[in-house]
Amino acid sequence: MRSANTTMTSTIKIICLLLGILPIFCFAQENSPYSRYGVGNTVPLSNISNRAMGGISAGFSDPTAVNSLNPATYSDLIYTTLDVGFEYNGRKIESKEPAANFLSNNATISYLQVGFPLLSGNKKANKSKTSWGLAIGLKPITKINYKIETKARSSFDSTTTVYEGNGGTNEFFIGTGLRLKNLSLGFNTGYLFGEKDYDTHLSFNNDTVDYHKAHYGTQTRFGGLLFNAGMQYEIALKKNGKKNGVLRIGAYGDLKQKYSASKDDIIETYDESSTGTIQPIDSVFSKEDQKGKVQLPASLGVGFVFEKEHFLIGADYVTAKWDDYRFYGEKDLVKNNWTARIGLQYFPASIGTTGYFNFVKYRAGFSFGNDYVAVQHSLPVYTISLGGAFPLKLKHSFYDLQYSVMNFTFEYGSRGNNNNNLTENIYKVCLGFSLSDVWFRRQKYQ
Repeated sequence: MRSANTTMTSTIKIICLLLGILPIFCFAQENSPYSRYGVGNTVPLSNISNRAMGGISAGFSDPTAVNSLNPATYSDLIYTTLDVGFEYNGRKIESKEPAANFLSNNATISYLQVGFPLLSGNKKANKSKTSWGLAIGLKPITKINYKIETKARSSFDSTTTVYEGNGGTNEFFIGTGLRLKNLSLGFNTGYLFGEKDYDTHLSFNNDTVDYHKAHYGTQTRFGGLLFNAGMQYEIALKKNGKKNGVLRIGAYGDLKQKYSASKDDIIETYDESSTGTIQPIDSVFSKEDQKGKVQLPASLGVGFVFEKEHFLIGADYVTAKWDDYRFYGEKDLVKNNWTARIGLQYFPASIGTTGYFNFVKYRAGFSFGNDYVAVQHSLPVYTISLGGAFPLKLKHSFYDLQYSVMNFTFEYGSRGNNNNNLTENIYKVCLGFSLSDVWFRRQKYQ
């Protein structure tokens, strides 16, 4: 029989390969002015497989993937699963004043996470239908990335001002989920960390006088413990005494939390060398290590999934109370937001089915709502998505304990409308790999 050491070695090699290509895959040329507010643009937190169905996560459970948004689903894990997601997106910004279009693109990692089944819920081996799972992972939560240049002219000089920002928030989590008959409960804890780096560069353009350039910058680092939780309840539906599908009702969320922060402010004059290197001249003002708090809001997601042998449909409603957001005690141009999500899945395969594409899970979804950024007017958002789950291997022998899937999702979305000066149109191409195996099995044969 295949040994556990061989199985683990092959999986570790896959992990090392993925970690090795991460720096090659990731690059950032994203430019979104709306990321200036709050803690940046929110990143889809759903798994790539869920995002193909509009992001439904409250009632959705897939034993071959790690649904970290609802930790109650960890209890459904069958195999040890390495789950990694990649994303490439293109963004088009349309501006009314000044009338212009701007293009940018970005590639990044959506998440890197591993799930472990700790107690099998197999009905034959476990009459109580109790199961238990564990997951650890790392993923981004928000992103800040923008660069805006404005020009102005007075009676004597013209000026150029460049506003630039970078940063965002990320989390490292460890969570567990326990299933007791039809009820599943779970939670995540870990560490949330983030940064907000804002810079303003001002330069005077004059043919006779050589002015020094001015720079105002603020750098903030914050972090602290995180906690969120989820639940699911499964109802077996019957028709004429026979099983006729499953209805899962779920919820997840977190409480309002404050994180410790440290901020550095500087105002200085500088010049640039012929190679573009910044050379500080004089520090007008500098204050380092200013302690404070960054307060992030509570959020709640509820939803359901109805699933039969070949068909799945589900919906979520998610809201967050961004009116409670505070940065060093100050509010920002943000407000409470909500999102509604609808998703579908079709799986053609039945007993005796052959042909690869009959084993593909075909998915589609739609979401709409309001963004949490509120500059002059609210920002309506919507996303449509298509995708599927493609098995990496169909034929399994009795000795083959692997089950791996490639999840593909294409998303197209928009933020803003005619009431907003800036409108963003975004497309995203996402790949997720759920690489499953059985680890820690005692070797029986040499």
